[in-house]
Amino acid sequence: MNFSNFLFMGQEIGLVILFVFLFLYDTFCSEKSKKYFQGVAVTLFAVLTAYGFCPSLLTGEAFGGLYISSAMTILMKNILNVATLVVLLQSCKWLSSEGTAHRQGEFYTITLITLLGMYLMVSAGNFMMLYIGMETASLPLACLAAFNKFREKSAEAGVKYILISAFSSGIMLFGLSFLYGGLGTLYFSDMSLGNMASPLVILGFVFFFGGLGFKLSLVPFHLWTADVYEGAPTSVTAYLSVVSKGAAAFALIFALYKVFGSIEAVWHPILWWLSVITITLGNLFAIRQTDIKRFFAFSSISQAGYILLGIIAGTAQGMTATVYYVLVYLFSNLAAFGVIAAVEHQSKGDTRIAAFNGLYKSNPVLAFVMMLAVFSLGGIPPFAGFFSKFLIFAAAYEQGNHILVFIALLNTVISLYYYLLIIKAMFIHEKEEQAVVKFRTDPYNRLSLFICVIGIFVVGIISCIYEGIGGLSFGI
Repeated sequence: MNFSNFLFMGQEIGLVILFVFLFLYDTFCSEKSKKYFQGVAVTLFAVLTAYGFCPSLLTGEAFGGLYISSAMTILMKNILNVATLVVLLQSCKWLSSEGTAHRQGEFYTITLITLLGMYLMVSAGNFMMLYIGMETASLPLACLAAFNKFREKSAEAGVKYILISAFSSGIMLFGLSFLYGGLGTLYFSDMSLGNMASPLVILGFVFFFGGLGFKLSLVPFHLWTADVYEGAPTSVTAYLSVVSKGAAAFALIFALYKVFGSIEAVWHPILWWLSVITITLGNLFAIRQTDIKRFFAFSSISQAGYILLGIIAGTAQGMTATVYYVLVYLFSNLAAFGVIAAVEHQSKGDTRIAAFNGLYKSNPVLAFVMMLAVFSLGGIPPFAGFFSKFLIFAAAYEQGNHILVFIALLNTVISLYYYLLIIKAMFIHEKEEQAVVKFRTDPYNRLSLFICVIGIFVVGIISCIYEGIGGLSFGI
C-alpha cells in the first residue's frame, strides 16, 4: 500500500486526529478537567479551520482516483469548517445546560464524524465514495437531531430523519446500480467517456438525483425538513440547514459537471422545474408558519431552489455563483439561528415567532443582528445576500434561463414579505407578558454573531472573494 496517498488528505487526517483526541479526553479526563472541554474543543477546531487555509495543502488524486483533492474542494471544505465553527460556538450555552452538560463530548465527536462524511462527499471521485460519505454524514445526524432524548419532538425528529434518510439512501443505491450497469464503472472520469445518453444511465441519474435531493431539501423530497428542524436542538437545526445542505450542493455540482455534463438536455428541464417548485412552495409555506424554526425550515427549502439556479447554469460562472451563494447563506442563516438560540434559551424553549415580539426593547443588539440576517437572506442591498442573489441570477440568465430568473425574482418579492414579519415582531409589536426580559448572550454566541455580521458585510463588499472563487472554478 502506498501511504503517500494520505498526503492529499490533510484536512481529513486533521479531523480524525481531533476526533480521537476529543474522544479520549472526554472518556478519560477527570470531572474537574471536563469543565475545560468545550474551550479546548472549540479552540482546536478553530486551529483545524485555519489549517485549511494553509497554501501548502497538497492537491491531486489518491487511491486510483477514488479521492480527489483540488483547490476548489479545499475551499469548499473550508466553507463547511467555518460554518461548523460558528455552530459549535452557538451550541456552547445549550451544552452547558443541566440536561446536556454531561454529554458535551458526544455532541462534538458526533459532529466531527458527520463533517468527515461531508469531506468525503466533496472530494469523491467515485460514486461509491460519495455514497459512503453521504451515509457517514447522515447516520450521526439522526443522533444529533434526537440529542434532547427526553424531549418528545427531538426523538420524533431523529426517527423521521433516519427513516427518510434510509429511504433516500436506497433510492440513490438503486440509481447507482443502474449507472454501473449502463457504464461498467462508478469513477467520474471513466463514466463521462461512456454512453451517457442510454436509457439505463438516464434512469440511474434520476434515482441518484432523487437520493441527493433529500439532503438538499428539494421539493418533493422536503417533507421531513420542517418537523426535523422544529424538533432538533437549535444548534443541530443550524448545522442541518447550512453545513449539510452546503455539502450536498457541492457534491451535486461535481457530479453534474464532471459526469453528466454531456446529457445536460436531460437534467436541465428536471432541475428547471424543481427550482421553480422548490422556491415557490418554500416561500408560500413559510408565510403560514408561527414557529420560527419551522419558518426557517421553509426558508431553507426556498434557498435550496435558489442554489439550483447556479447549478442549472452548468458553467464555471454557475459554479462560482453557487459556491459564493453558499458562503453568503452560511453567514446569513447562522446569524439568524444564533439569535434564535439566545432567545430560546432565555425564554425556556419558546420558539414561537411571538416570542420575538418587542425584542428590540429587551435586546436591541440581537434584534439588529436578526434584521441584518433576514435582510441578507431576502436579498436587500447592500448586504451580501443581495450580491449572491444577483450573481446567481446572472449565471442562470447568461445561459438563457430568462423565465426561470423572472419567476425567481417574483419569489424574492414574496420572501421579503414573510421576512419582514420577523422585523415587524421585533420592532413594532408590543412584547407579551411572558416575553424575554433584558438579557446578555454568552461570550461564545456573541463571538459567533460577530463573525456572521462581519461576513454579511465583508463578503458582499470585497469583490476579490468572488473573483478568487471564480479563478478556482475555471480550473475545474
